[in-house]
Amino acid sequence: MSDPIPPIPQADERATSRRKVLMLGAAGAATVLSVRPALAQTVGSVLTCTIPVPDQAHAGQYIDPTGNMVAPGTANAFPGPALPIKGQDAKNALGGLTLPGTTTSQSQAYMAYVRKLQAGQSGFTCFASLQMPGR
Repeated sequence: MSDPIPPIPQADERATSRRKVLMLGAAGAATVLSVRPALAQTVGSVLTCTIPVPDQAHAGQYIDPTGNMVAPGTANAFPGPALPIKGQDAKNALGGLTLPGTTTSQSQAYMAYVRKLQAGQSGFTCFASLQMPGR
């Protein structure tokens, strides 16, 4: 036996279906329009976010060349910078530049610390956002 032929939709059923498709398209367009400004705002906030080195919980400790926190006065270790690292400066340092106001060794130590940040630590969200494609 063959399957029965489905009934042909009536004109008002086709119109309803077409309206649903048009409404979905309109909703999709509105979503795209609302997401673009949010992405632009995100890019701007990435460049103005900050990363404290070290975080508040470890204030006063030094940063060694591998990015670990050590006791103050440890040989070849550096006190944290006076101000948190700006997102734009961190982005530039990730690209090979030296952080402003630091020596090459300090910059490398601070960025090693930043690369070790984990979720929940101050500055992690900023650093993670710098890793997003197109930033």
